[in-house]
Amino acid sequence: MAGVKSEPTRILVLGGGYVGLYTAYGLQKMLRANEASVTVVDPQPHMTYAPFLPEAAAGAIEPRHVVVPLRRVLKRCHVLTARVTKIEHERKAVTVEAADGHVEQLNYDVLVVALGAVARILPIPGLVEEGIAFKTIGEAIYLRNHVMTKLDEAASTLDPEQRKRLLTFTVVGGGFAGIEALAELEDMTRFAVENYYPNLKVEDIRWVLVEAAGRILPEVRETLGVYTVEQLEKRGIEVYLSTAAKSFENGHVVLSDGTEFDTDTIIWTAGVKANPVLASSDLPLDKRGRVEATAAMQVVGHPDVWTAGDNAAVPDLSRTEQDPTATCPPNAQHAVRQARLLAKNIIKVIRGGKPKDYYHKNLGAVASLGLHKGVADALNLKIKGFPAWLFHRAYHLKAMPTWNRKIRILFDWMLGGLFRREVISLGQINNPREEFDRLSKS
Repeated sequence: MAGVKSEPTRILVLGGGYVGLYTAYGLQKMLRANEASVTVVDPQPHMTYAPFLPEAAAGAIEPRHVVVPLRRVLKRCHVLTARVTKIEHERKAVTVEAADGHVEQLNYDVLVVALGAVARILPIPGLVEEGIAFKTIGEAIYLRNHVMTKLDEAASTLDPEQRKRLLTFTVVGGGFAGIEALAELEDMTRFAVENYYPNLKVEDIRWVLVEAAGRILPEVRETLGVYTVEQLEKRGIEVYLSTAAKSFENGHVVLSDGTEFDTDTIIWTAGVKANPVLASSDLPLDKRGRVEATAAMQVVGHPDVWTAGDNAAVPDLSRTEQDPTATCPPNAQHAVRQARLLAKNIIKVIRGGKPKDYYHKNLGAVASLGLHKGVADALNLKIKGFPAWLFHRAYHLKAMPTWNRKIRILFDWMLGGLFRREVISLGQINNPREEFDRLSKS
């Protein structure tokens, strides 16, 4: 790949998440004039900082502030709003479906596969019809309005059984996404009922967590997982461990231990899987459907294809002595660091150099359990309560891309401290044509 070329190297980045954004941003800073062109393809025109989704859903952060506009940050790149439908590396071609529906083929010299992960949907009756995932800003906004709308409906109904159903909220999945979503939304509903719904009581609200494994938060040591369960249960949250969901049909939840109840809210956070587009590509995949990579993040057998993040099986050199097959876990901590090195490696190879292996020892994990509450397992320290919550906010504020977004989020927190959180329902945003349709029929 070294040497003088008549045309700039065509670099195609698939995905605009952590890896896609940081890789493209690094490339645009380091590339010389006319050395290469960079095209970024993603179905959304923004990158979402997922660790802040729970706070956006609970009203602690303005939702627009947890997304980074790709075109604003990647000014020297071409950003294409489109969905990848096919990867054919043998032809060095990628097929995409653009936002307006037309299909086109993109050719490349260097490919970066950063398609990330999608929600893993299990064949449970009623899940597709009743469930909602928690991976995008749209889902976070929907859930906030949905939950607040259920409080409004519960405060209005005269039917006690209907009120019970409306005030029952179910979260399936005990990883970070599920626990933080559960804790923040429960905090929001408690605050709303205590302050704005005089005919409802906190005891009327029922939050249920369902986890098939025997513990929650597998990323932290087990004692902290036990502590988190205890804290949730003190708040009246029902925790079902070693329990699988059997059915969600018509909002009627059936669990493997025989428990049954009705609900209008089912939040599905039970795991993710690599983007399914990879399965039909001609790239090497591991058993979990992730692209097989070297420690330098080049795809095995294809030095002109690079990959990192949730859709990549990158060897974890900090653990390979204990487990030779260990790969980096799918989290933001690794994705951001991988992307920064990935951009440097691509530049090195384009200029005739050798890429550097990725090595990063996991610093730990932090989770928010609602306002002023948290848990952290970082730097060999167990941190609980308010200090862990502060640590969580400080760590993720530092990791949030661009000073623009950092400052906006900081001001959101400051205003929240002065005026308390916003818990207003904007239910119409979920069905904006409803009023128009009603008027047309009157």
